Amino acid sequence: MALGFRTAVFGGIGALALSLLSISAASAQELRLLMIEQVGCYICAAFNRDVAPAYEASPEAQFAPLIRADLRGPLPEGVTLTSRPFVTPTFILLDASGTEVDRLIGFPGQDFFWPYLNQMIDNALADTTG
Repeated sequence: MALGFRTAVFGGIGALALSLLSISAASAQELRLLMIEQVGCYICAAFNRDVAPAYEASPEAQFAPLIRADLRGPLPEGVTLTSRPFVTPTFILLDASGTEVDRLIGFPGQDFFWPYLNQMIDNALADTTG
């Protein structure tokens, strides 16, 4: 999709928004956003302060609920990554089987986070719907 998910929902682009909303609830629950973080990470703290509360209430969270894991701890059960993260925060989009489909390393602020995340979700939904 040329336009991001957030643009489609909030920008009033009717046909695109309707197509996204018509995706079944099962498809929406197939994605998860894994945040790799660690204690003492000031960038993780900035994300948790500035973005996490808005994320939980966002349309993006409906398509990819946020889950978390510690950088040096075990991954959630069933998660398969292309490589072990080494930077915090790292955001990894997972499909229904828990396999990594895309990754954002770091958090350079919400102005970059939202468009990149939306592109990740758009790409994943396009792969699952056609």
